[in-house]
Amino acid sequence: MKILLTGANGYVGLRLLPALLEAGHEVIGLVRDKRRFPMSEFSSENFSLIEADLLDSLDEKIPADIDVAYYLIHSMGTGGEDFVDMEQRAAQNFRNALGKSAASQLVYLSGIVPTEDESKLSLHLRSRLTVERVLSSGKTPTTVLRAPIIVGSGSASFEIIRDLVEKLPFMIAPRWLNTKCQPIAIRNVIGYLTGVIGNADARNKTFEIGGPEVLTYREMLLGYAAERDLKRWIISIPAMTPRLSSYWLFFVTSTSYPLAIALVDSMKHDVICNNNDILDIVPQELLAYREAVSKAFARIAQNRVPSTWYDAVASGRFDKRFIDQIKPPEHGVQTDKRTFEIIDSTEKCQKRMWSIGGRRGWYTMDWAWSVRGWLDRIFGGTGLRRGRRHPSELHAGDALDFWRVLVADQNSGRLLLYAEMKLPGEAWLEWKIDHTADPPTLMQNATFRPNGLLGRLYWLAVLPFHAFVFRNMGKAIAGSRPISTRKARRATA
Repeated sequence: MKILLTGANGYVGLRLLPALLEAGHEVIGLVRDKRRFPMSEFSSENFSLIEADLLDSLDEKIPADIDVAYYLIHSMGTGGEDFVDMEQRAAQNFRNALGKSAASQLVYLSGIVPTEDESKLSLHLRSRLTVERVLSSGKTPTTVLRAPIIVGSGSASFEIIRDLVEKLPFMIAPRWLNTKCQPIAIRNVIGYLTGVIGNADARNKTFEIGGPEVLTYREMLLGYAAERDLKRWIISIPAMTPRLSSYWLFFVTSTSYPLAIALVDSMKHDVICNNNDILDIVPQELLAYREAVSKAFARIAQNRVPSTWYDAVASGRFDKRFIDQIKPPEHGVQTDKRTFEIIDSTEKCQKRMWSIGGRRGWYTMDWAWSVRGWLDRIFGGTGLRRGRRHPSELHAGDALDFWRVLVADQNSGRLLLYAEMKLPGEAWLEWKIDHTADPPTLMQNATFRPNGLLGRLYWLAVLPFHAFVFRNMGKAIAGSRPISTRKARRATA
């Protein structure tokens, strides 16, 4: 099928796109600004991109021969009092333009409406209900999927939960923590979005999609903490007003204030599915909340797309270069980023990258790496005894001292390692050659995701060493600092 994907560079869109391509569909992404889309990460003959602003006329912007369209446009948290009018106008423009095409189905991801009394709905839920009605009033048969909180790394609600639990061992929280919700894993959301297209039983219908459990927000916070092995204590107080609650979220988490207002305003009602009719149309195994949290915290993130999508690839139509977009997490982490000018040549720089560790060592303060390896063994870790398989070759999956190779792409000059040493958190170490810079540069990025307060204290404790170790190591790889000629240590292959 030929599919139009609006909001292709959004949270859900970037996860839905690989699934559609894997299924063999031709996908046209619609975005407002092409420059903000990671086009190089989705190179495929079945994918193209068009640029359009839904607030403007869409005449001749939407291809006439599309079969299905996804509407994944939301403005929650953009701020301003006119976002409701903007969403309605955008939906009207899209409905009218889509009606001139051959599309036989429109799929809209909305939010669960917790009450029949629209006057009691939050502003953003009333807006989504209006958008539903606008889209459904067109000539294109419409499928509406109403979702509660989506559990997945990058989801606004999930990121707030993560911020709260990771940052606060003790919480004095608003009374909405006792409100009930039916969170759903992003994997199941994608399953429903892909499962309804081309399905005659799903056209001109509205479905509520949720996970298998009904939980309070308190239980979600504590469930997250349990999955991360964190001890957390929560006391809710009734005196905290919605405005104070919004300020509380804004100052404690990384969310914006408009988004905090929208979320708090929506948390005054239970958000529970009234039926499970969708399972008769698109049967699938629903992930429990803690399992969804665990998958959200997979060790690697494939360019904001869960790594499980790559695990499921079997058809051969999927561009295998997607795996090269495996990246460290971007939220809730501490980073040490450095850029070095490559002195001699990119070929020599890359050779030094691919020869690091094992007998050659880590190019600077090797005694410190040895001490770290010795401490790791004391606490039950592998230490440096694994060495490396080959002195100058690396492949994804290889052991490298107390690291594991995740990406070793010689074409782009990128090497990504994941720490398997004992740590109060998770750590990644990455190098990438920028061939487009003049002169070429080496980008080095150390990422650490702390596990609670102990993890944050650990990061602060090692910061002074980073100033020497990471700086000199990067210089040595880039060729701007002589490599030490210490006696090579013995390492097992």
